[in-house]
Amino acid sequence: MAIVTFDTREFIKRLKSVGFTEEQAEVFASEHRRIIDDHLVTQDHLDTRLRELEYRLIIKLGGMMMAAIAVVATLVKIL
Repeated sequence: MAIVTFDTREFIKRLKSVGFTEEQAEVFASEHRRIIDDHLVTQDHLDTRLRELEYRLIIKLGGMMMAAIAVVATLVKIL
């Protein structure tokens, strides 16, 4: 599993080197950090979502199998 790090200090230094003021660089770095934290998907979150999807698929497949068995049973009785 890869670990994603965001070095705000280095980012601020780079922004200042291209003309940002200290305050602008800090606000920009802070917002970047917030966006990364809000939208980064962790392995645990992904595993949980995949498990939920698997359960939903199992339930739907089971329902389809029950419907198919009911149709076959009905056809056997009719014929």
